[in-house]
Amino acid sequence: MEEIIAPVDVNLIKSELTQNKKLGNTNKANNELYIITSHDSPNTMREIGRLREISYREAGASSGKSMDIDEYDTMERPYSQLIVWDPQANKIIGGYRFILGKDIQLKADGQPRITSSHLYHFSDDFINNYLPHVMELGRSFVTPEYQSSRVGAKSIFTMDNLWDGIMYVILQHPNIMYLFGKMTIYPSYNKAARNLIIHFLNKHFHDNDKLIRPYNEIEIFDNPEIMNLILSEEDLKADYRLLKKAILQLGTFIPPLINSYINTASNMRMLGSCINDELGDAIETGIMIGINDIYGDKKERHTDAFIKNKIEDIKSRFPLIGQSLEITLQKHLERKRMRSFRNFQRKISGERSPMDFI
Repeated sequence: MEEIIAPVDVNLIKSELTQNKKLGNTNKANNELYIITSHDSPNTMREIGRLREISYREAGASSGKSMDIDEYDTMERPYSQLIVWDPQANKIIGGYRFILGKDIQLKADGQPRITSSHLYHFSDDFINNYLPHVMELGRSFVTPEYQSSRVGAKSIFTMDNLWDGIMYVILQHPNIMYLFGKMTIYPSYNKAARNLIIHFLNKHFHDNDKLIRPYNEIEIFDNPEIMNLILSEEDLKADYRLLKKAILQLGTFIPPLINSYINTASNMRMLGSCINDELGDAIETGIMIGINDIYGDKKERHTDAFIKNKIEDIKSRFPLIGQSLEITLQKHLERKRMRSFRNFQRKISGERSPMDFI
C-alpha cells in the first residue's frame, strides 16, 4: 500500500476553478459545483485522486496507490470530474466522474471503452440504441470529514449537491436519456445486510432485457426463502421499509449512495453484481435509470437549482428582464427534453435509423 500524497496547495486548486468551469451554486448548503478534467486542471485532479484514495481506504477498499487516478481520468478524451466545492472552507467535499455517450469510443472487440467494461458485457442492443444516450457515472466520494454530522448542513447535503450537478449536466444535454453507473458495497460492510440489499434490488429492479450483464456475477449464499420472508412485500416502498428495518437490526445502515439511487426512480434497472478487483474487491452493482423515470419531486428540486442559477446569470447581464423568465425557461427545457425523448422512442422502435440521432 503506497503512502498517500500530501494535500495539494489550495491556491493551485483555486487558480484552476475558474468561472468557465463553474456549473453554478448548489440548491442547499451554499456550496459550488465545478466540472474539470485532468488536462485543464491537473492540480485539482491530483487532489481529487488524493481524496478518493482516502475515502475508499477508510471504507475498506482502495486502489492501494498514492492517489486514486487511472487511465480513464487521464486518457486523450478523459472522464470529466464533477466536484462540490465548499467556498468557506476552500475544500473539495465530494465528487463524481462521468462521460457522455457521444464521447464514448469502442474498443477493438466492439465493447465500449468505459470504466465498467472489464466487469460487464454490453449487448449489441445497448451499444447500438442506448449507449449514445447514456451518462456513465462512477468513482463517487464524499470526503470522510464531510461524512460526519458534526459538519452540519455541509455534510447532510453533499450527496444532494452532487445530484444538483448531475441534473445540471442532463439539462445541458437533452439527448441524454439514461444514467448508468455502479453502486458500491465495500468488503467491510455486513455480509448479511449486503445480501439483503442485493436480493431487494434483484426482486424489484431486475433487468429482464439483459442489456448489460456481469462477466462473473456473484452468487448470494443466504437462503432466498428466508430473505423473502424478511422482504415480504410486493410494493416497492413497503418492502423498502422492511429492508431498512432489517438492516438496522443488523447494526448498520443502507450505504448513502445506494439509498440515494433506490429513492431516485421506481423502475431502475438492476444489471447484476460482481467483484471489482481494481477497487479492493468491493462489490459493484450495475444500475441504469431513465431520466424521465426520476421521481417528480427529486427532479424538480434539482432542476430548480439549475433554473435559479440560469436566471441569476441572465439577470446579471439583463437586469430589466421580467419575472416570467422562470416559467419561460422551464417550458423551454421541457420542450427540448420531450422532443429528444420522442426521437429516442422512435429510434428504439425502429421507426428511424439510429444514425439520425448521433
